Amino acid sequence: MAPLDSAAILREAAQLPRLHSLLVSRSGTTIFERYFNGAGPARPANIKSASKSIISALVGIAIDRKLIADVRQPIGPFFDQMLTGDTASEKRRVTIENLLTMQSGFQSTSNRNYGAWVQSPNWVRYALSRPLESLPGTRMAYSTGNTHLLSAILTKATGTSTWQFAQDSLAKPLGFSLSRWPQDPQGIYFGGNEMLMTPRQMLAFGELYRNHGMLNGRQIVPAAWVETSLVPRTRSNFSDQLYGYGWWIREMAGLETFYAWGFGGQFIIVIPKIETVVVSTSAATVADDRRSHRRTVDDVIERLVIEPLAAAARDSEGPQ
Repeated sequence: MAPLDSAAILREAAQLPRLHSLLVSRSGTTIFERYFNGAGPARPANIKSASKSIISALVGIAIDRKLIADVRQPIGPFFDQMLTGDTASEKRRVTIENLLTMQSGFQSTSNRNYGAWVQSPNWVRYALSRPLESLPGTRMAYSTGNTHLLSAILTKATGTSTWQFAQDSLAKPLGFSLSRWPQDPQGIYFGGNEMLMTPRQMLAFGELYRNHGMLNGRQIVPAAWVETSLVPRTRSNFSDQLYGYGWWIREMAGLETFYAWGFGGQFIIVIPKIETVVVSTSAATVADDRRSHRRTVDDVIERLVIEPLAAAARDSEGPQ
């Protein structure tokens, strides 16, 4: 008997007008793949802030290639001409790790501050000019400006664009080509938002992390980076969820899960205990039902996907 009740999943998914896709892989094999509301496998999704997990992987690759020293490297040398004023010395000491964990201390460029930031003529300068509201490394304040600074650092460290580095070091080894996504006024690819991936590409990325960064015997993302990225390092200032290096961490159906999370219901969920990856994409538009939609997608995935797969795994283990 199949562990997933596909008919039950489809019945509930049909009630979600914002849902575009739901994919499940188990031990590397896709066991469920459905598209909804006009979406299809070839249509790239705007994965929104799930992009932050991709940026994290690129940082890990750059460190492994010694293009960036390590996570303790201060950001000062990358932005020497932009860090001026009374707090410049403190800002120079912000580290790569502080950006990865959203603990830079910079005032957030997300939520109510997002519009002013992306309408500014220089996104990097704007993010760096925000006041320090806490000491770096002490408090999480969710801000896409942090990951955009990481994209700017990747651009300088690698000598190429973030898109090209992602294409060469991540997408091509995984067997696909990444669509170009938006850039800031200076041409730096948006770090941590607006990245475009098909659901199958998202699934491949999730499988890569489930397999400790390896595909077909080739180490694409360093195994040590995958492990350290998924260690809880802080707690969200708005959702109380744990956060690592660009990945969220929580229990679902009693199992530890790691997930890339994007606005509106974009998810790449990795559940190592049951060798499972779940991907969902949804309409990324702002609407009153977006939060209830996300909660419903969460419930469907936990109740109709993770719980039965966990039960099947327990049954296969037999009596303890």
